[in-house]
Amino acid sequence: MSEQSYVPEERPAATPTAGDPAWGTGMVAARRVSTLECFFDLVFVFTITQLTVLLVDDLSWARAGRVLLIFAVLFWMYGGYAYLTNQVPPETTARRVLLVAAMCGFLTCALAVPNVFGPDGVAFGLGFLSVNVVHSVLYALIHRQYVLSFALTNTAAAGCVTVAGWAGGGPAADGLWLAAVVLQNVTPLISHRITGDYTGGRARVSENLGALEPAHFVERHGLLLLIAFGESVVAIGAGASATPLDWSLLTDAALALALAAALWWTYFVRDEAAAEAALHRASGADRFRMGLTAYYYSFIPMLLGVAILAAGVKKSIGQLAHHLPPAPAVALAGGVALFLAGNVAFRASLGIRPRRHRIAAAAAVLGTVPLGTWANALAQFLGLVLVLVAMLIVEDRTAQ
Repeated sequence: MSEQSYVPEERPAATPTAGDPAWGTGMVAARRVSTLECFFDLVFVFTITQLTVLLVDDLSWARAGRVLLIFAVLFWMYGGYAYLTNQVPPETTARRVLLVAAMCGFLTCALAVPNVFGPDGVAFGLGFLSVNVVHSVLYALIHRQYVLSFALTNTAAAGCVTVAGWAGGGPAADGLWLAAVVLQNVTPLISHRITGDYTGGRARVSENLGALEPAHFVERHGLLLLIAFGESVVAIGAGASATPLDWSLLTDAALALALAAALWWTYFVRDEAAAEAALHRASGADRFRMGLTAYYYSFIPMLLGVAILAAGVKKSIGQLAHHLPPAPAVALAGGVALFLAGNVAFRASLGIRPRRHRIAAAAAVLGTVPLGTWANALAQFLGLVLVLVAMLIVEDRTAQ
């Protein structure tokens, strides 16, 4: 997301027509997310699905740490493309072709995820390198040499990931992945210094720093989260595929779906509209910082929470009347808690209230782990759903 310092492409504002909601109001209709961007997001979410596969194979803290590294690296470049298409929409043939090429790179990464710390590490690195190169080329079409202020560090991060693939795993590979994350996160600071205007010894950030369109930006990330929820539903089907369809399985699936629906409600009923309003109130550097904090740093735990929850569902589906091993029980509760923690950070970064009920719910869902390990899966699923429903009811009454 380091491309924030560049002047967005000048393009005429959309003029409302008689069929538009803004007709007769004097307002310009906000640009919507294109179908190609949705297609791009479908390919990217496949990486989240693959991370779920990685977790299902080994629900350990070490594996969870590696999944965090992989996702942080990938999601940084997803954020870069979300900002890119917000400022440079894919409205020409050249841009569409390049965006499809980036999708091929993300698809390569996704296919390599299950063995990224093994034989497919180099393939992942090269796929990720192509994602970075295409991103830089798309920006260079508009900003020419200024692309170097973020392309060099992003490409160096991709190089670290590729070399990690050759390392084949172990502490050296983990260190290279961590270096990639560090390089990506210092990129905005480097970008500001290269492109900032210096007056009187002080850096003045470009007025176009936060010239993103809030409606499009919020909708784009909301659709990404919605697709991730869809993948959690797919996990229900995958976990149930080898189990006879009976009342126990149907109850299990219904509770898992209710859990995903409660998380959907947590974000989409109020947060999306409130986030758009908060970004509209901000401008310039403040708007970009809010967008970065809310939709990168806060969205990482939210999306990873969905992936971890999906891994827990896949491991526990069909086990309604049985004790759960500790790992699936922790994945179920930990996934929900991580999502809520990310959502609290999301609300805090945008000034959305209340937050205390969600903090309390994040702590409460962790208390459902003994229900799964000492009682059964049914007790834990019911506990998780009840905590979320209670949280939503209390918030609704407080809002009134």
